[in-house]
Amino acid sequence: MSGDSPAPEDLREAVSSFFPELVEDLAGLVSIRSISASGSHAGEVRRAGEECARLLAESGYRDVRLLEVEGAHPAVYGHLPGPEGAPTVLLYAHYDVQPVGDLEVWETAPFDAVVKEGRMYGRGTADDKCGVIAHLGAARAFSGSPPVGMKVFLEGEEEIGSPNLEAFLERYEDVLACDAVVIADASNWAVGVPAITTSLRGLVGCNVEVRTAQLGGHSGVFGGLFPDAITTLVRLLSTLHDEEGDVAVQGLVRSDVTDLEMPVEDLAENLGAVAGLETIGTGSAASRLWTKPAISVLAVDAPPISDAINLLVPVARAKVSVRTAPGQDPESARQALSDHLRENLAWGAQLSVEFVEEAEGFQQVPSHPAIDAWRRGLEAAWGVPPVEKGEGGTIPFLASFARVFPDAPLLLAGIGDPSSGIHAPNESLDLGELERAIVAEAAALRILGAPAAQP
Repeated sequence: MSGDSPAPEDLREAVSSFFPELVEDLAGLVSIRSISASGSHAGEVRRAGEECARLLAESGYRDVRLLEVEGAHPAVYGHLPGPEGAPTVLLYAHYDVQPVGDLEVWETAPFDAVVKEGRMYGRGTADDKCGVIAHLGAARAFSGSPPVGMKVFLEGEEEIGSPNLEAFLERYEDVLACDAVVIADASNWAVGVPAITTSLRGLVGCNVEVRTAQLGGHSGVFGGLFPDAITTLVRLLSTLHDEEGDVAVQGLVRSDVTDLEMPVEDLAENLGAVAGLETIGTGSAASRLWTKPAISVLAVDAPPISDAINLLVPVARAKVSVRTAPGQDPESARQALSDHLRENLAWGAQLSVEFVEEAEGFQQVPSHPAIDAWRRGLEAAWGVPPVEKGEGGTIPFLASFARVFPDAPLLLAGIGDPSSGIHAPNESLDLGELERAIVAEAAALRILGAPAAQP
């Protein structure tokens, strides 16, 4: 097809014919409280996995089953073989969800799917039960005879960091073998504008402890001669950024994005930023969010104000999180941060740095038949080319897929949009975007199965 061709009408019509049923399926999945973060919901997580398996079988997938690893929430698998010699695509989504947070802030009950003005509200609508629905719809569009092999892998632990994903991939490597992996767990540029996420930042996190004494001393007796731990810690943390707000740690990878700009005002509104809040750092907003490191202080351990007395606090701690640019090796980032902290510690205090988490970033390979097919499929469904964008967040499990299937490129596409409120109260999904995403996936699979053919 040419770059500006409309979406293939047969696929569009097929998806339209059964889309109301898929909306009901999504509402049913949303009603299951599959919160993976709490052991008290383990039964609900399994029930959601079983419901996903039922829906896969109903949509034509074969060999549908729960995949099990000891101590893990189950994964769900299904396979729809393609023609002999055709490539096989592994389609990923996750069916577990985040906790709901403050119920007072929700305008609707989080596990009662409510449709208002074309959007479905409820926990998991956009992250990521819509991804499950997309893979169901693409299979239904082909009536059981897809142009490529379709394997589905639905995870139940993504929202707790996918601690057992690599164990699943290694145990079921032969079952899941594929030529490309499509991750339906990203977001679009805007309603009406699709996107492919081509890069993600990595992550290095540590707990920093500063100690100035073994016991606290009276602030009137010792203050002015000896520093307290909180002041020393604050002074140290302030060295992580320069005067313009750029990360001051040497040895961290950084680069510039010049061809895309972010709507800073919209981002501030989504954050709920206070009036007059300035941005930090230099360069384009896209660079600062996607391809430059960011350092945040996530927590501080020190006496609360309600417990304060006239005492020089002897020890204080902070959790420091570094989002590393794509291409940064986690080990070198750890070393750079550790060196910086030790070199900038003031007044001879004692320092302890304990690294508690890390994850690699992601950079998509620039070209591959599956990636090219997805670009064309997205344009076919939306009528506009996809934006190829980065994301500031981290998806740790991508490294697991890359290690187990090194020859299968990873592609990140999604269905939510910047107003979806992922992880937040009032999470929602534009249902028109979901329908277009199903058409796009089916079109991309058709292109991949017959590259020279029209979709």
